[in-house]
Amino acid sequence: MKNIIILFAVLASLASCQNLEEMNVNPNLPTETHPQLLLTNIEWDAFRDYRGTSPLYALKMLVQTDGENAFQYYKWDRGSFGSFGTLSNVTKMIQEGDRIGDRSYVALGKFFRSYYFFEMALTFGDIPYSQALEGETDENYAPIYDSQQEVFEGILTELAEANEILKTENNIIAGDIIFGGDMLSWRKVINAFRLKVMLTLSNKSAEINLSEFSDIVANEPLMENQAESAQLVFLDQQGNRYPSFNSSGFSSGMYMDSTFIQRLQVREDPRLFIYCTQTKSAKEAGKAIDDFTAYEGGDPAAPYAEVNEKATQGNVSKVNDRYHRDPVNEPYMLIGYSEQQLILAEAAVRGWVPADAQALYESAVRASFEFYEMYAENYSSYMSQDAANTYLANPTNSFAAAMDEQSQLELIVMQKYLQSFFQLGWTSFYEYHRVGGYPSLRRPAGVEIPYRWIYPQSEYNYNAANVTTAITRQFGEGNDQINQETWWLK
Repeated sequence: MKNIIILFAVLASLASCQNLEEMNVNPNLPTETHPQLLLTNIEWDAFRDYRGTSPLYALKMLVQTDGENAFQYYKWDRGSFGSFGTLSNVTKMIQEGDRIGDRSYVALGKFFRSYYFFEMALTFGDIPYSQALEGETDENYAPIYDSQQEVFEGILTELAEANEILKTENNIIAGDIIFGGDMLSWRKVINAFRLKVMLTLSNKSAEINLSEFSDIVANEPLMENQAESAQLVFLDQQGNRYPSFNSSGFSSGMYMDSTFIQRLQVREDPRLFIYCTQTKSAKEAGKAIDDFTAYEGGDPAAPYAEVNEKATQGNVSKVNDRYHRDPVNEPYMLIGYSEQQLILAEAAVRGWVPADAQALYESAVRASFEFYEMYAENYSSYMSQDAANTYLANPTNSFAAAMDEQSQLELIVMQKYLQSFFQLGWTSFYEYHRVGGYPSLRRPAGVEIPYRWIYPQSEYNYNAANVTTAITRQFGEGNDQINQETWWLK
């Protein structure tokens, strides 16, 4: 009887512990979920990321008239590791994809890891990579910094793995708001992004094997038209509208940069009408929308008060109203068909692939016109394919008229620059450094254009030993400065 009582007590104790464990599980903080729920948020965050106006000031597309903009005058300092917040969700999506046996989520996880680590490596230089996000699994909250070269090599490996995984999957990816779950479309984008990473490293071909570039072009799927671009289409619904819709910033001191407008005017580029408004003076004079003389910008190298005076006189164009009054406006592209074609065109010029560089260049321009013909509806008449053909026939834009390799490369780089208005994030800024300072970026005398951002203060606070080692290895002890070149540019 005594033994029975003891056994009953033990069983009661175990049951009590089990009940306590069950009671301590917070139903509002689940530890498992279907990866499709994570994917939707990851895509939304990634496709809206790295946009906004900051790169447009640095790229000489915008000027500020009611104060000094740090990006316009190249006075920035610290960057952010905020992308690790989204990357923690990517890590969880990969884990959940493995748990349910759906490797397509693992593949997309590798793509988004590559996207974010690529951006952060360009932003800072060496960054945590191999041990990054181990706080999610191994309680490692002070990861080492991998060299920028190691990060790029890892990115290319992950992208190749992502493409290989999707070759063997035959299901529809649930939760995909970009391509509706179509895996072939994702393979095309992943391969296009592989080409982008490799072209970014064009000056490091002796240190990184870029022979895979031609193999991708010959044997892997790539985007075939503008409709296959990786883009987030906005909806006129609460929480799904264009990010700048109803933004007050557009009605204050934001105006167009004169150098950007002049580049569009010289090329008789009708995208000018889509990007900005006529000056107040031009409107009052009755000038037509397609009159290139109706547009004027402010000098980005002048003091902001001087530009403000010119704007007050009605002689500076503002950003087109559609960017803050249209709830859907245009999609955000992570990487589009036009950019892909320009990447291929440059590769053809450099002899990386046996392809017709002129045909690739022209297809890129036509795709950009097609994009705005579709989404800038009130201006579609200026962006027809006939307009694109006229544009390409202009000697200033004609690839056939470019008689040497340097001229051809400048045409390609300029097209990427001209179509990056509220698109492509910082891509053209890094292109400027990669190709040796083209197109020129006007600034006050004596101002140098930075190469990078300073590491976040949080790294000094919580990962001091590793960030200090990374700084010393790259730039010398204590030399975490914006004017320091990182490996990919040296």
